[in-house]
Amino acid sequence: MSKKKVTVKDNLRAIKFLSPALISMLILTVFPIIFTVIIAFTNYNIKTLNKGWGFVGLKNFKDVLFGPLKEVFLPVFTWTIISATIITLGGFIVGLIYALVLSNKNMKESAIYKGFLVIPWALPAAIITISFTGLLNSQYGAINGILMNLNLISEPIMWLTEPGPARLAVLAISIWLGFPYMMNVCIGALSAIPETYYEAASIDGASAFQKFFKITLPSLANTAFPLLIGSWSFNFGSFTAAFLLLGGGPVRPDSPFAGYTDVLGSAAYKMTTQFGRFDLGAALSIILFFIVGTIAFFQMRASGQFKGE
Repeated sequence: MSKKKVTVKDNLRAIKFLSPALISMLILTVFPIIFTVIIAFTNYNIKTLNKGWGFVGLKNFKDVLFGPLKEVFLPVFTWTIISATIITLGGFIVGLIYALVLSNKNMKESAIYKGFLVIPWALPAAIITISFTGLLNSQYGAINGILMNLNLISEPIMWLTEPGPARLAVLAISIWLGFPYMMNVCIGALSAIPETYYEAASIDGASAFQKFFKITLPSLANTAFPLLIGSWSFNFGSFTAAFLLLGGGPVRPDSPFAGYTDVLGSAAYKMTTQFGRFDLGAALSIILFFIVGTIAFFQMRASGQFKGE
């Protein structure tokens, strides 16, 4: 009996100790998710807020996928997948290149370079993105000025007003913000590869490219692949660069909800905060969740990450 009493007391103490964290999780995570799911099946928006709102079933999902918002959803969905893929792969490739260079044991000042290259990761992304608004200005921006002084362009590029340059700017800024993380991951993974692998390959007469594709990349796969999936999922739902740099613009002439650089996350945000369509924004958020979860699940399964040792 004494052991049971002690166990009960210990459980009560544990619950009491964890109660602030549990309450915070309920308020900040669980309740918003439940509220979002409820709103997605209602006509809760700025027009019905005071008049009364009710249950509409799957109408919001039908409007997004097959109804009047179909012409908006499909282009935004396509651009979201393309941008997330380019940002993830671009950040990984740039990070891997820097990691390979900085892993050279003959480079004594590599620690200094690592410190400078980590700066984009250390600084707040919002501040960096907003500062690029001035750098990319077509009239007085420093980027256009440098390109023109180098005779790479003859006329200023309209980074903030034309769809093509705007998307390119969003991709470049996002890759620049993300590559330090990939660089650190690759540096750690490269340091774990035994030197004996490369020594044996050198004895067999392998070239540098053969060592890279036969030893380095396969050794990085187990470490990098799950992180790439997580990074892709994050980039799929993130809209920091697109929203803070251009507000999702340039504006599409056929869509008030989403611009040329809007992704699903920013479209849902704008639909909720700017247009008061809480019902459609909630439905779009749920669709976004299922898309990211499904793609991440199949990617992890295909990579064999769910298999036991």
